[in-house]
Amino acid sequence: MAASSKLVPQARQALDTMKYEVANEIGVNLKQGYNGDLTSKEAGYVGGYMVRKMIDQVERSMSGK
Repeated sequence: MAASSKLVPQARQALDTMKYEVANEIGVNLKQGYNGDLTSKEAGYVGGYMVRKMIDQVERSMSGK
């Protein structure tokens, strides 16, 4: 379990939801459960895009928009 999940229990569900939204947006076939058929490249795209979205959200909140 990630440290953030221990500190903010809602974070795990929010990140899982974001993961599936991002995968859908970029066309990666991510499904519930086992995803061993994904390439490293596809998994990296999902994680990288999630980070990009989180940074954008924080920047918008800091700018007051």
